[in-house]
Amino acid sequence: MLQLDLTVVTGLGVLLLGGYLVGQAARCCKFPRVTGYIVAGMLLSPSLSGILGGAQAMERYAIVADLTLAVIAFAIGGSLKFAKLKQLGKGILVINFSEALAAFVATCGLLLVLGPLLTDTAAEGEFLYVALMIGALSAATAPAAVLAIVHECRASGPLTTTLLGVVALDDAMAIVLFAFASSLAAANATALSWYRMLAEPGLMILFSLVWGTLCGYLLTSLTLVLKSPRSMLVVVLGGLLLCSGLAQQWSLSPLLSTMVVGVWAANRGRDGEGQFQALEAVEEPLFALFFTLAGAHFNWQVIALAGPLAVLIVLARFGGKLAGAYCGACMAGALPQVRRYLGCGLLPQAGVTVGLVLMVRTGVDPQVYHLMLNAVLGSVIINELLAPPLVRFALLRAGEGREE
Repeated sequence: MLQLDLTVVTGLGVLLLGGYLVGQAARCCKFPRVTGYIVAGMLLSPSLSGILGGAQAMERYAIVADLTLAVIAFAIGGSLKFAKLKQLGKGILVINFSEALAAFVATCGLLLVLGPLLTDTAAEGEFLYVALMIGALSAATAPAAVLAIVHECRASGPLTTTLLGVVALDDAMAIVLFAFASSLAAANATALSWYRMLAEPGLMILFSLVWGTLCGYLLTSLTLVLKSPRSMLVVVLGGLLLCSGLAQQWSLSPLLSTMVVGVWAANRGRDGEGQFQALEAVEEPLFALFFTLAGAHFNWQVIALAGPLAVLIVLARFGGKLAGAYCGACMAGALPQVRRYLGCGLLPQAGVTVGLVLMVRTGVDPQVYHLMLNAVLGSVIINELLAPPLVRFALLRAGEGREE
């Protein structure tokens, strides 16, 4: 196998251009660009082409993941506008809590029961960690994919309105669940009492929220005196890095903290929209780098073990989303077409899921981590093939979309 020792700058160039080219090819084939980025990374991976060097060389690009995750979490926070959520009503919150929790429980439960039968690489304690992490990832929905299909079908109506409202909350719920699950798994690894196992994650989430609120207030106050969009970009990007970096250093949740900064900017800042617009100039290059890099972590040598786990993750998540959305819609008193078809609209999964799994690169056995990473990447690829047609089916069957 070819093994090149590229400099970091050369490697970033390869990732960026390779991701762009395959991303454009995916778009021509009616797939999301994210799928193309991940496939490009898989082709560049050390276990296949070796263009980027050996597996250890991938650690040199960790800063790309940290920076992009801060931007993603900030954008997710920006979508949580209180005035809009208030308009949608409490039913949206009920549905969101129900479907996200159901996906988490279904995926975590099935992995705990069937996962050890599919692979013998993880000890019981390590597999609990894997199940908790992947369960939390299952709560996320890909908003870009859902929005693209809604626009493509020119859909409108009760199902569409409910779907977009729930999707806006899904990634935020996934980040909270991930923060809780990662802290709970870490506490379990140190054999703490049940009280401390529940108290420590709760305190970590609380302090992350407080830190994010403080950073949001300071960043918003600082941006009020800025007049140039370029200055806004420098300050917002620097503020997010500082917030995320210190949260990580203090054993808080970087994602939760930067998400709260986004919530503050969207709801409290007089020029909150300007902060999000400033980041648009760097978002696409960062996303191309990030998702191509994620695909480059794919290890083709463990595909025999990761493949069955990927299928299990997809089936468990689909079941949890469908059942949870139906139950939540019933509790919220939603219309019959919303109850029947909402679950299908919540199946797409990509960006945040990949981002969260890359955050687990420390604190777990490398063999277990690679198994988990490859299973999640495999499930995302399967998801990108199956979920979009199901979203279209739901909108058309509910009578809210139109065929092209």
